[in-house]
Amino acid sequence: MGEIDPAFIQETEYRPIFKTIEADEEIPLIDLSVSTPSDTERSCVKDWRSEQEVGIFSSDQSWGAVGTKAKDREDPTLIPASDDPDDKELRVLTNQWPHKPSELRELCQEYTRQVEKLAFKLLELISLSLGLPADRLNGYFKDQISFARFNHYPPCPAPHLALGVGRHKDGGALTILSQDDVGGLQIGRRSDGEWIPVKPIPDAFIINIGNCMQVWSNDLYWSAEHRVVVNSQRERLSIPFFFFPSHYVDIKPLDELINEQNPAKYKEFNWGKFFASRNRSDYKKREGENIQIDHFKASE
Repeated sequence: MGEIDPAFIQETEYRPIFKTIEADEEIPLIDLSVSTPSDTERSCVKDWRSEQEVGIFSSDQSWGAVGTKAKDREDPTLIPASDDPDDKELRVLTNQWPHKPSELRELCQEYTRQVEKLAFKLLELISLSLGLPADRLNGYFKDQISFARFNHYPPCPAPHLALGVGRHKDGGALTILSQDDVGGLQIGRRSDGEWIPVKPIPDAFIINIGNCMQVWSNDLYWSAEHRVVVNSQRERLSIPFFFFPSHYVDIKPLDELINEQNPAKYKEFNWGKFFASRNRSDYKKREGENIQIDHFKASE
């Protein structure tokens, strides 16, 4: 390996500090292969307080089908062309598929259909954990703009100077992450900001709570800040599935969860415009703050 490209060198305050921190017990593992839905619901409610602290949990990869039809992946995805509130133009996103290997497209489409089923199942379980009907949030995903992404992190000659992905919070409802055994994902612990490594668990997904879920739950669920560190020896592969609502959905705390004692902690905002404001800066070196849900915090 040669020298690192200066474009990837982080500012000193954002460079990773490698130290041994073990936190397996802080990240709950939820087994979705249990015998009955009520068992799974109890498991989710039991682990809720732990998730509230870290904003992430692991889900056993064995799951059953749910009664929601997967979106046709041949359809183009429509998102706002800009974050300007007065701009009504929509931008069309389409997949550009390589000709080889010939089976790649079919495999990817089948994978996203199956992971989408898991996303809806998790959505329903979270609704139940909040004391709401299982399908309370499903309507926000009628014309969802969800997508999967393939990440490749090659070995880095100077891992102490760079990051695979800089610190951020996911904007959508949920992120379902499949990863290899290399590791590299870290979450910022809510209590003290310490970066905690998330060890890969065989046959399990990592589930990140996103900004939309944090707002809908009025902070009962927490969107964890996270990043990816690299290493000098092994490449890393991961496939995140970003479960996003329809672009026209307005995000605000759910009416059922607010009252005089627990007022809304966020002002309403449009998901599509929020997504558009962040979409063009995902991989830029950190030079300024992207829009965050904290910008929509309600006045105390």
